[in-house]
Amino acid sequence: MANRSGEDNSFLFTDEELREMSGLKKGRDFIEVTCGCTSHRYGDAVGRLRVSASGDLEITCECTPGCQEDKLTPAAFEKHSGRETARKWKSNVWVIVNGEKVPLAKTVLLKYYNLASKHMNGSHKGPNGRPCHRDEFVRCTRCGKERRFRLRTKEECRVHHDAVADPNWKCSDLPFDKITCEDDEERASRKVLRGCSRSPSCKGCTSCVCFGCETCRFVDCSCQTCMDFTRNAET
Repeated sequence: MANRSGEDNSFLFTDEELREMSGLKKGRDFIEVTCGCTSHRYGDAVGRLRVSASGDLEITCECTPGCQEDKLTPAAFEKHSGRETARKWKSNVWVIVNGEKVPLAKTVLLKYYNLASKHMNGSHKGPNGRPCHRDEFVRCTRCGKERRFRLRTKEECRVHHDAVADPNWKCSDLPFDKITCEDDEERASRKVLRGCSRSPSCKGCTSCVCFGCETCRFVDCSCQTCMDFTRNAET
């Protein structure tokens, strides 16, 4: 199974598993389908659910033509839709299969999410017994070069977290490495080495991609991702 660019994404789901899913779009390492959540008061809120092999779930809301909500977690989308019985997004957020609304929990689309959660709670550990996070890159808004962030400690994770949230982040903002826009960008052959304990050139797996733990989520952060993690940890 190949997408339009010729990339093989058959490792995600088979044609049979995705048969008759409405709005299906296939990318290099993700698929997208039409999704929604129904409120008895406001009706159906429709969106686009992106499912990545790493387990990440993101929804771009299309409830109204002017809605600007994107990259929502399913829990945030559920809340945004006005659903009365919140905190049950696996049952309340649906996709359309054969013209019928089917809860996510009854589809194959949570396969990688559930696998990532299992690893996060168990085998998703580094040599020191803590959750393992691979290196990530952030692009400078001034020179356009990508800079590496190592995420081994909570402090390093916070620096990366804030850099991603900063629309004007630049090379000189790096607190650990003295880098300027004049410094060369890492070679592509070097960028593929991101610290996965299972495979040095891993492109992202449940051993090195974390989707929420006490090291990379912050109770004092007001972003939706951190608030969702803190709320779910308390329930």
